[in-house]
Amino acid sequence: MSFVKNALFCFLLIMLSSVCAEDELEIVIDKGIENSLPIAVLPFGWSQAGNLPPIDMMAIIANDLARSGRFAPMSEADMPQKPTQMQQVNFKDWRLLGMENLLMGNIRLNADGNYDIEFRLIDVYKGKQLSGFRIPATAAQLRRTAHQISDIVFEKLTGIRGAFNTRIAYITVRRLEERKKLYSLQIADADGYNPQILLESPEPLLSPAWSPDGSRLAYVSFESRNSAIYIQDVLSGKREKVASNPGINSAPAWSPDGSRLALTLSKGGDPEIFVLHLSSGTLQQITRNRAIDTEPSWSPDGKKLAFTSDRGGGPQIYEIKLQDKRPTRLTFDGVYNARPRYSPDGKSLVMIHGENKRYRIAILDLAGGYLNVLTESRLDESPSFSPNGSMIMYATTVYRGTELAAVSADGSVHQRLALQEGEVREPAWGPFPRQ
Repeated sequence: MSFVKNALFCFLLIMLSSVCAEDELEIVIDKGIENSLPIAVLPFGWSQAGNLPPIDMMAIIANDLARSGRFAPMSEADMPQKPTQMQQVNFKDWRLLGMENLLMGNIRLNADGNYDIEFRLIDVYKGKQLSGFRIPATAAQLRRTAHQISDIVFEKLTGIRGAFNTRIAYITVRRLEERKKLYSLQIADADGYNPQILLESPEPLLSPAWSPDGSRLAYVSFESRNSAIYIQDVLSGKREKVASNPGINSAPAWSPDGSRLALTLSKGGDPEIFVLHLSSGTLQQITRNRAIDTEPSWSPDGKKLAFTSDRGGGPQIYEIKLQDKRPTRLTFDGVYNARPRYSPDGKSLVMIHGENKRYRIAILDLAGGYLNVLTESRLDESPSFSPNGSMIMYATTVYRGTELAAVSADGSVHQRLALQEGEVREPAWGPFPRQ
C-alpha cells in the first residue's frame, strides 16, 4: 500500500465512522501483568450515618489500580474486616491472606458543604503507614480526588508517577438522517467518565492535540470545506483559526514550551513540515523535499522533530534537528512506519508499523534501534503516550468498527475503551494537571 493510498484509506475510515456521542467509554482489561501486586482498597468511612456517601471512593480507586494492570485489588466480599482507622486493623488476618498493602480512608462533610478526604496507605507486613494525606474537595472535585489518591498509591508502590488524574481527547461521529453525520470533539477523564463535547460540526474534525499545560486543544476542521487548524480553549470554548492556507493544513503538534505548533502544509505544492510561532504568526519551513513529509512530533527537549516521509520510496520515520535541518532516517524494519510520537522521556518513539498488510502499534528504542511490536490487530492507528510514558492509547478496527485501546509500553497490559454503541477514534492523552 503506497503512502498516499494509505492516507486516503485512513481518511475514508474516518469518514465512515459512526458513534453515539452521549455514551461514556467503558474500559475492559484484556490482559494484565502476571503476579500483579495484591492490594485491598477498603470502603471509605462516611461522617453522616444513615445517609449514603456522595461517591464510592473505594470503587473508583480500585478500578484505577486494576486497569493499570499492575495491581489486583481484593474483592470487597473477601475482606476479613473493613476498618477505617489504622488502630482497627488486625494485621494477622491480612497477612494470612497474603495481602501486602491496605488503603483505607474517610470522607467527612463540613459545615460549609465541602468535604475532607483522609486516606492511609499501609504496609501490612511491616505494620506501618507508607503514605497518608487529608485532601479538601468540593462536591464537584470528589471524583478527581479519588484519582489523585490512586496516583499517590501508584507512585508509592511502583516508583512511577500515576496518570489517573489526567484527561483524554478524541473524535466521535454520529450518523444522522439522510446520510448526514455530526462530528464531535470530546474530552473525558482518563477512565472514560465525565465526557464533554467541546465542538460539533457537520464536517470532519481530526487530529486533536493538547497544549503542554492542558488548557487548549489544537485540531483540524473541515468546516469551511477545506482543512484548517484551530486552537480552542478547553474551559471557555473560545477558539482561533491559526492556519488556513491553500491546500493541506494538518497534523498540529505543540512544542514542549507551548509557544509553537509544528504542522503539515502544502501551500507550496508538496506537503512539508513547518513550525508556526504562535505569538507572531510567522512560519518557519523545516523540510524541503519533493516527497510527502507529514505527522511531526516534538522531542521533549524541543530541539528535534520526528516525522513521516516517503522520500525513500515508502513511508518511514525520520528525525530532523531544528538547528541544522538535516533529516536522519530512523526506521528500517517493515515496509511502512508512520505517525511517530516521542515518549515523555525522549528515549523511544511509538508509531504505526506496517507489514504483511497489518498495521500495528510498535515502539522504537532510539538508543539501540530495536523495534518492538506491541499489538496484534489488523489495523491500528493514532498512538498517544500517557504523560508518565507507561501506557499508549490508540484507535483500533474491530468487528463492529473502530474503538480506542491501550497497551503498556512493554506490551504486557492490554485494554479496550469502547463506547456501548458506535465508534470513537483519534485519541490524544492529555498532560499531567498543573500543580
